[in-house]
Order: sequence, then structure tokens, then C-alpha cells
Amino acid sequence: MSPFKTRALEYLDAIVHYGSLRRAAAQLGVNPSALSRQLRALEEELDTLLLVRASRVALTPAGELILRHYRDQRAAERATLSRLQALQNLERGEVRIAVGEGFIADLISAPLQNFLATYPGLEIEVRMAGLTEAMQLVREDAVDLALLYAPPDDPQLVSHIDRRQPLDLIVPAGHALARVSAPLSLAEIADHPLALIDSHTGMRQLVDMALYETHLSYRPRMKTNSVSVLKNFVRSGLGVTFMPELSVLEEIHEGSIVAREVDAGVLRHARARIVSQAERPLTVAAQAFIRHLRRSMRFFSADAPRVLDAQVLP
Repeated sequence: MSPFKTRALEYLDAIVHYGSLRRAAAQLGVNPSALSRQLRALEEELDTLLLVRASRVALTPAGELILRHYRDQRAAERATLSRLQALQNLERGEVRIAVGEGFIADLISAPLQNFLATYPGLEIEVRMAGLTEAMQLVREDAVDLALLYAPPDDPQLVSHIDRRQPLDLIVPAGHALARVSAPLSLAEIADHPLALIDSHTGMRQLVDMALYETHLSYRPRMKTNSVSVLKNFVRSGLGVTFMPELSVLEEIHEGSIVAREVDAGVLRHARARIVSQAERPLTVAAQAFIRHLRRSMRFFSADAPRVLDAQVLP
């Protein structure tokens, strides 16, 4: 049993996650003064400050140590409970995941339905999040797993599945660039109406990196935070955008969209990963979910079709 006040540690975690005492109190449904009293009582018990009170709260070194202890303890408790549940053939349990919109169509179709049918006692919590937010949710132990596109290396995260999924240019069928067989340069793409997704996503961060390396910049005709809007922008013939081939596989097969390789190393070598917190054990349910996605999700069962085709060419 922890010698610390569990409720106070829960409040400290919430304050850090939501960025302020009042927002944390609102999310937890408690009075801000009650939350503040619990936190001050913990600081008095430990005889040290845990938070720097400012416009946005920040942890002191002691606060970071205590919060890490709390999150590690909570993860260990979940892992132990999950192992007990495994003895009951996964009849109970929960998997919490963070996922970007680009993976949703692949996940929600057959993979998620089949998993829930296989394990009817398990519950799945799905949180939509951009790349940066999804990584932070894993670090904070707010989710067990994150499905990430083009994440930067992070020593706090461990990758369970890693697939090569290049970021291509997608164009309407019949577009001038659809007839170009050689990889497209970033410069020639700039001559066409372009839509870009927002900077919280791995797709946009890759594009920005590629432009930075080539000393170019784009003035997009449209900006959006929606993958669906990007698809419709291209399918309607309004212009072009960047997207992994698998995100538009149905549209490619029906002939409304064409994917073209881009001559930029950071785009060609983009990867899709499933990650968890490096220092915390996974629950049995989360491990089962990873195994299921490795078999059933297109993004994680294999590399992109173009990459696989290149591997079998003589």
C-alpha cells in the first residue's frame, strides 16, 4: 500500500494533465478548494512543494518524482489485474487507445468489430488525437496504446509494430500529375492547388520537414484538420494533397484517385507504429489487442503495397 494519499496523487495527476487546478476540478467533478486542500496536505506530509503555481502549473522535481511513482504504481496494478483476468480467458478488461483520424477507417471496419466479437467481455476506449497529443497521452498513462503515423523517436515510448507507410501525393484521376511515372519533386507539386492537414498530425509534420530540407514553402489553397475533407478535396478535382496510399486504397481501386511517389526521403521512409509507455507493463488485454491488429489492420499487418511491390521486383 502506498504511504501517500491516493486521492491527492489522483488530483496531482489531473492538474498536470489538464493544465490548471480549476480545469482539473471541473473534469473530476470536485470543488477546486477541496482539490487544493488535498494537494497542500500532501505537500505538508512530504515537507516539499510539488507544483509551481503560475498561469500554467508546472511540476517541481519532487512533483515529477511523486507523479512518476503514482503512474507506475497505477500501471502495475492494472497489469496485475489484467493477468488475473487472463486466468478467466479475458472475460473482463479494458484497452485504452489513442488514434489519429487517418487510421480510423482501417480500425473501425473489420478489425475492431472482430476483436469485440472475439472478446465480448472486453471494453475498448478510443480517443481521437493528433500525433503530439497521442504521444503525450501514452506518456501520461492516460491510454495504454497509441496508433501513430510518422512519430519522432521517443525514449519514453516502445514500439510494438513498425511498418513502412510512405507519405504519397494523391491526385484526382485525370490530373496532369497522375500521368507522371517518375517520383514527383516538391517543387513541381507547388504549381498545383494544394490542401494540407494541420500541424498536429504526423502527415503535416513530415511535409514541413521535407520542405525545410529543400528550402521550399507551400501556400495551400485549403487547410483542414480532417482526413475526410482532404479526400473529398482531391476526389472532387479541386487539387492535390499528401496521404499514405492505404488511406485512399478504395478510391484508388475505384479509379477516382491516383497515388504518386514523392522524391523526398522523409516522405518515402515514413512509418506507422503502435506504441506504449516504455517502463510500464502492458495489460493482457492490450497485448491481445496488439496481436489482433498485427493480423487484421492493413496499416500494421504489412508495409504499404508500393513498398511490397518494390521488394519483389527483380
